[in-house]
Amino acid sequence: MKTLTRTEPGTGISFERRHNGPGEGDIAAMLEELGYASLADLVDDAIPATIRFNGTLDVPGAASEFETLRELRAMAERNQVFRSYLGMGYYGTITPSVILRKVFENPAWYTAYTPYQAEIAQGRLEALLTFQTVVIDLTGLPIANASLLDEATAAAEAMTMCYALKGKEGRETFFVSALCHPQTIDVVRTRARAVGIDVVVGDHASFEFSEQVYGALVQYPATDGALHDYRGFVERAHGGGAVVTVAADLLALTLLEAPGEWGADVVVGSTQRFGVPMGYGGPHAAFMATRDEYKRQLPGRIIGVSRDSRGKPALRMALQTREQHIRREKATSNICTAQVLLAVMAGFYAVYHGPEGLKRIARGVRRHALVLAAGLRELGFEVAEAPFFDTVRVSAGGKRDAILGAARERGINLRPLGQEDLCIALDETVGAADVDDVLAAFGAAAPRAAELVQEVGQELPAEHARESAFLTHPVFHRYRSETEMLRYIHKLESRDLSLVHSMIPLGSCTMKLNAATEMLPVSWPGFSRLHPFVPRDQALGYTELFDQLDAWLSSITGFARVSLQPNAGSQGEYAGLLVIRAYHDGRGQGHRNVCLIPQSAHGTNPASAVMAGMKVVVVRSDEDGNIDVDDLRAKADKHGADLAALMVTYPSTHGIFEESIRDVCAVVHEHGGQVYMDGANMNAMVGLSRPGDIGADVCHLNLHKTFCIPHGGGGPGMGPIGVAAHLAPYLPGHGVVPLEHEQASGAVSAAPWGSASILPISWAYIRMMGPGGLTRATEVAILNANYMAHRLKDHYPVLYTGRNGRVAHECIIDPRPLKAATGVDATDIAKRLMDYGFHAPTVSFPVPGTLMIEPTESESRAEVDRFCSALIAIRAEIREIEDGSADKQDNLLKNAPHTADMVIADDWTHPYGRERAAYPAPWTRESKFWPAVGLVESAAGDRNLVCACPPIEEYQGA
Repeated sequence: MKTLTRTEPGTGISFERRHNGPGEGDIAAMLEELGYASLADLVDDAIPATIRFNGTLDVPGAASEFETLRELRAMAERNQVFRSYLGMGYYGTITPSVILRKVFENPAWYTAYTPYQAEIAQGRLEALLTFQTVVIDLTGLPIANASLLDEATAAAEAMTMCYALKGKEGRETFFVSALCHPQTIDVVRTRARAVGIDVVVGDHASFEFSEQVYGALVQYPATDGALHDYRGFVERAHGGGAVVTVAADLLALTLLEAPGEWGADVVVGSTQRFGVPMGYGGPHAAFMATRDEYKRQLPGRIIGVSRDSRGKPALRMALQTREQHIRREKATSNICTAQVLLAVMAGFYAVYHGPEGLKRIARGVRRHALVLAAGLRELGFEVAEAPFFDTVRVSAGGKRDAILGAARERGINLRPLGQEDLCIALDETVGAADVDDVLAAFGAAAPRAAELVQEVGQELPAEHARESAFLTHPVFHRYRSETEMLRYIHKLESRDLSLVHSMIPLGSCTMKLNAATEMLPVSWPGFSRLHPFVPRDQALGYTELFDQLDAWLSSITGFARVSLQPNAGSQGEYAGLLVIRAYHDGRGQGHRNVCLIPQSAHGTNPASAVMAGMKVVVVRSDEDGNIDVDDLRAKADKHGADLAALMVTYPSTHGIFEESIRDVCAVVHEHGGQVYMDGANMNAMVGLSRPGDIGADVCHLNLHKTFCIPHGGGGPGMGPIGVAAHLAPYLPGHGVVPLEHEQASGAVSAAPWGSASILPISWAYIRMMGPGGLTRATEVAILNANYMAHRLKDHYPVLYTGRNGRVAHECIIDPRPLKAATGVDATDIAKRLMDYGFHAPTVSFPVPGTLMIEPTESESRAEVDRFCSALIAIRAEIREIEDGSADKQDNLLKNAPHTADMVIADDWTHPYGRERAAYPAPWTRESKFWPAVGLVESAAGDRNLVCACPPIEEYQGA
């Protein structure tokens, strides 16, 4: 293994050694058990020679952690942190220090996985239920989801959700108010164009609803800050049979009447200003609330109240098997990544401040806006007459450029609007001195804010003022001291299993190390406090980081260019298909709309294809789990004239390198199609094989997997796409910040570079690993997976293997043969693993009834052995059911997980001992993670969906 010399500061043990779990001695022992003399020999057996990359990645040599932080700090310092009063859905905010320290910067929160295993995710689920309650209370609608990717995406999701509700055929038009944020209009247009929806942008006051209009979107407050009374508009829409979506500002809704109270059917928006830094665009938690009758169409995840095996209240993701998991090509959304970590922060922000604190903040923001408006009028400027919340629109006339320049000299960004106007959107960080600075840019000779604040009135017009209460649940009133808030956050944290406890061996989800050095820069002001629409010369550090990531990821994938805009893997799939469609359109072949998708594809693949306006044709798998090339060829022949693309995951979702992949790509290209490669399994390829060399034309990368951005309990994510040279002109564009693409396919995210503030994580990972370290990580990932498969194969069949009996970076074990004799299935094994202190592998995907396991390269041999020992011990427990020594219904697996109150209860009636239930392995005595609840009932939660916080006593009757 390469070692670093002490020629530069901070060059002790290499980061590569910190990132990879097994040491050299462990690697040698594992290889010996597998029968190999070297890692190179194992890799040669696992990866077909026809797809091997034998060059050197064009990324810089490995830097130490110290050097990497020094380089990133220099980049951050090249970003100029102005006071940006640009609005458009992004605002300065103050993150309470206890939330910054205990959540945002806490690996117990940011390394957890999506809460599919509810029994070991009760803390996160409660935090998300709180988030939903905030949204429900402030919007005035009865049901909300647990976050979406950004406000613009949420608006686009609402448009397609309403389309699914339209009923009457022929309704193909969606109205969008011209007063919506421009990036929202951009993303909505992109989504609509792909599926044939006609978007009309215009004046809501004069728009006439015809029979063709099925839905409408308005902004509240409007993008220029004005408050409009939409009641008449809503009545006209409903009279014409249209569904109304309102994009709203949650902080404003603490003072303004809830949209649900004046007729809105759907409300969307962002919770960014609830304590989440702007981060040059993200990540931020968007939201969607709607009427109860629309809950089955609501995209994203919904947290609901159910009960556990003892009838006690328990939380779970309700309706979690819908949309892409079941509907696939019939899905109207491909959303599989939420913004959980950021939703948790926003929910805690509301808990920290409570309703009275939120109103105090909102009143302060509005007071400063009123003072600013009064000061501008004193200076002779014309201020818009419409009532407003936080944004002042002023006519600057011919002085506009001079005012903008004077503001920038004071470190302030203002927003030009129209020919002569400026918009100034204030936030909770603004004080009287800031208002005076803005007034000085307009020519004020002396401070006036302190005096004017005594003169302005605060009352809102009656048609806008809120009268209804909100956030009445005790959780929003209980934690006012920091001591209590700290303990509350820690209590929830302790109910969640994360990477701080043990490995999370989820196949295809790659829960690897999120190193502290990678995470540190995310909190730095130079990365976290920039508005996404500041002038480009204020973000030179970000520009440098983007350019380097583009070049590095292009080299790693073998592509010509990369777009960093998609802010989730699902968005990457969608963006890649839009690029392919734009390419075909540009060649006069816009009729090509057929997408071939193998049976084993991720559920989001067919859903993404439908969202991109494509027709899905399924390709069979053969008995070994590979793509049936004969079936592919037959379907390519049949649909050749209309073939747009093939979506293929590589290595396959079955955890193997398919030998035929080059032939598969060739078949598609022969028929004029493009190959989209799902890069979810790139962790098995980096440095050893490149999608662009194999024959792919476009590939998305899950930076929250292979490139170390943490999963955050179900988000944030990033899903940039790499493309071949002929597709580069069609990469996503952006309506607010022009990007350098000749024939851009349209914006897919609200911000031009997606969730930009988390990109330093992947930059740091690549920078510290270097070309050799990146390749070594892949080799160790393949080693760990094959070692695990080897240890388990005599206890559980390994379902699929590739050449020479080897797997890629993950394997599927098959407990299905056990069910007939014992009644035990994959879910029972998953729940029993909790008693051993482990999160389950991926359950029933891609093959129903199986377990897909991925150890990653970051887990040590000791941890891999510990997990294997747990599965082997569980197999022995199953054997007791087989031989009749354990009851088929009342046994260790069927009653799992066992909680602390279960095993200390006086009425223990099970035929096995408490000790076996609670402490099944030696390590559980050293450190025991107790599931917070027993087995959670799925059906009860779906039948009786409760997605807000009623008083805790009401849970007892759930």
